[in-house]
Amino acid sequence: MQFTLDDLKRILLESAGADESVDLDGDILDRRWDELGYESLALLETGSRIEREYGVSFDETAVTEAETPRALLEIVNAQLGASTAA
Repeated sequence: MQFTLDDLKRILLESAGADESVDLDGDILDRRWDELGYESLALLETGSRIEREYGVSFDETAVTEAETPRALLEIVNAQLGASTAA
């Protein structure tokens, strides 16, 4: 199983909505969260939803330290890989 950018966008929209000035369909992989209109509380909620939906667990600081969607995707997919290898 792989956690994709589309999965992340869906969870972001469900948990925190979207800033009207940001196009999540654009090239957002390497944009910082603050540029996308998301603050740490929204990211913590997003992280919680990912954990529940995908059955993974990661340190709460890992989510807030992931400065871009690409970094968060890498963290989630590393956990998914670790949980399937166990």
